Amino acid sequence: QVQLVESGGGLVEPGGSLRLSCTVSGFTSYYATLAWFRQAPGKEREGVSCISRSDGDTSHAHSVQGRFTISLNNAKDTVYLQMNSLRPEDTAVYYCALDPSGICILNRPYQYWGQGTQVTVSS
Repeated sequence: QVQLVESGGGLVEPGGSLRLSCTVSGFTSYYATLAWFRQAPGKEREGVSCISRSDGDTSHAHSVQGRFTISLNNAKDTVYLQMNSLRPEDTAVYYCALDPSGICILNRPYQYWGQGTQVTVSS
């Protein structure tokens, strides 16, 4: 059974930083893409960042380029999203997702999803 468990959300002031973590269990294939998505109230879910387990290829949405960084731990079973220079418009529930294809593209259909973690940017 594949499970993705996110952590690290919370309340932060504008300009602050947070690091989200997502631990994957039950999926051991070398080829996989891990990604972060977010959904703000009243808005559609959008892809934020993805990373390929096999070659480390990454991709970021234009709205977060230069502010967010996605990375993997050495065991490649945990994906991180380092979020800097946070803005109120970054407020959303952030979801971790896995695509078995291994191709780092945000608009692909991701098969496995975590439960989400709330990020609120407010003064």
